[in-house]
Amino acid sequence: MAGLIVSSLAFALMQTLLIPALPVLQHDLHTSEQWITWTVTIYLLTGSVATPIIGRMGDQYGKVKMMLVALASFLLGSIGCLVSWNVASLIMFRGMQGVGAAVFPLAYAIIRDEFPEDKWSVTMGTVSATLGVGGGLGIVTAGLVVDNLNWRWLFVVSAIIGLVALVLVWQFIPESPIRTPSRPDISGAVLLSGGLIALLVALTEGPPMGWTSALVVGLFVSATVLLLAWGVVEAKVAQPMVDLRMLARRAVLFTNLTAMISGFSLYATWVLLPTFFQLPNGLPHEFQHLAAYGFGTTVLVAGLWIIPCSSAMIVTGPVGGMLGRRIGARIPLALGMMLFAIGAAGIALWHGTALAVSMSFVVCGCGIGFAFASMPRLIVGAVAPSETGVATGMNNVVRTVGGVIGAQVAAVLLAGNLHRGTQIPTEHGFVLAFWLSAATALVGVVTALLVSGRGTGRWRIVSTTPAAPTSQVDTSVTA
Repeated sequence: MAGLIVSSLAFALMQTLLIPALPVLQHDLHTSEQWITWTVTIYLLTGSVATPIIGRMGDQYGKVKMMLVALASFLLGSIGCLVSWNVASLIMFRGMQGVGAAVFPLAYAIIRDEFPEDKWSVTMGTVSATLGVGGGLGIVTAGLVVDNLNWRWLFVVSAIIGLVALVLVWQFIPESPIRTPSRPDISGAVLLSGGLIALLVALTEGPPMGWTSALVVGLFVSATVLLLAWGVVEAKVAQPMVDLRMLARRAVLFTNLTAMISGFSLYATWVLLPTFFQLPNGLPHEFQHLAAYGFGTTVLVAGLWIIPCSSAMIVTGPVGGMLGRRIGARIPLALGMMLFAIGAAGIALWHGTALAVSMSFVVCGCGIGFAFASMPRLIVGAVAPSETGVATGMNNVVRTVGGVIGAQVAAVLLAGNLHRGTQIPTEHGFVLAFWLSAATALVGVVTALLVSGRGTGRWRIVSTTPAAPTSQVDTSVTA
C-alpha cells in the first residue's frame, strides 16, 4: 500500500509543483510565456495518452511490470528536467514525466488483484485521495522552493519521490497472474493517441490563439475524425485495446460521465483560487484599486489556504470507500458531487475573507474525496478483472479532459469580464465561474444516481490451469 500511495503521490505532486515557478522558468530559460506554458501542457498530454495504453498493457503483460516502466519514465524525466539546458529540453523531459500518470489505473488494478475484496473500497479511496493531496502540496512546496532555492530543486524533490516509489514497488508488490492474452492493438492505440493529443492541444491553445483560428479549428476537426475512426476500428478488431461494449455498460458509462463533470467542476474552481487569493498583489499600483477583492497573498500563503481542502480529501477518500463498501459506491459518488456543489456555491456567495473561501473549499474537498474514491470502485465492480487497467485508465482520461475543459471555460469567463481598458478580471467573472462549477456539479449528482448496481464487485476469477506456475496462469472470467 505504501508503494501505491507514494507512486500516485509522485505524479499528483508534479501536476501543480511547476505552476508557481513558471515566471522564474520563463526568465531563466529566456523564452516566451506560451512556450513555458507547454511545460505544464505536455505533462497533461503524455499522461492522458499513456494512461489507457499502459493500463491495457498492464492487463496484458503484467501490472507491476508496467508500473515499473511508468515510474522509470517519471524518474528519468525528473533527472532530465533537473539538467535541462533550454525550454525545448525541459518540455521533452516533462513529457517523459507525464507517463507516470499510468500509475493510477495500474494501482487500482493491483488493489483488485492483491487485496481482499472487503478492502478494495478503502484502499482505492486512499489512492484516489493522493490526487488532491499532491495538488495542494505541490503549490506549497513550489512556493517554498522558489522563494528560497533554485527552481531545479523542484525536480530534485520529484526525483527522490520517484526513486522511493520505484524501490517500494519493485521490492514489495507481487506480480499478478491475471493476464489478458491478446495481440497488441497498434491501430487502436495510434488513433486514440492522435485523437486525444489533437483534442487537448486544441483546448489548451484555444484561449491564446483564438477559438476560431485555423489551427484550433483544424485540431478540433482532426480530433473528431481520429476518435470516430478509433471507434470504428475498435468495433471491428477481434482483440481491441479498449472494448467499446465495456465502455457502454451503464455503470461504466455514467461513472465516466460523472468523472468528466467532476473534473470540469474541480478545475473550473481550483485554477482560479490561487489568483483570487493573490489579487491585487502583482498588479501595478495604479490598478490595484480596481481589484477590491482578493486578499493580496503570496503564492506560498495562497497554497497554505488551499491545503485544508487537500487535507479533507485525505480523510474523506478512505471514508468514502468505507461507505461504498457498506451501501454501494453510487451513493457516496452522488453525495460527493452534492458536497462539491454546496462548496462552490459557498465560495460564490461568501468570498469576503480568506477563511470563508478556504472553509467553502474544504466542503469541495470533502466532495471530491467521496467522488474520486467511488469512481474506481464502481468501474472495478462493473468490468472483468482482465479489463481493470484499461477501464480505470479511460476513467482517468475522461476526468482529465473534463478538467481541461473546465479550466478553459473558467478562463473564458474571466477574459469576458475585465475592467474596461485593462486585463484585470472583475469580481463578477470569478463569481460566474464559481456558480458554473456548482451548477455543473449538480448535473453530476444526477449522472451519479443513474449509475446502476452497488459497485460491490460482481466478477470472479476462475483459473483454467491452477497447477501452472504463477507467470503462466491463464484465466477466464465469469459473471
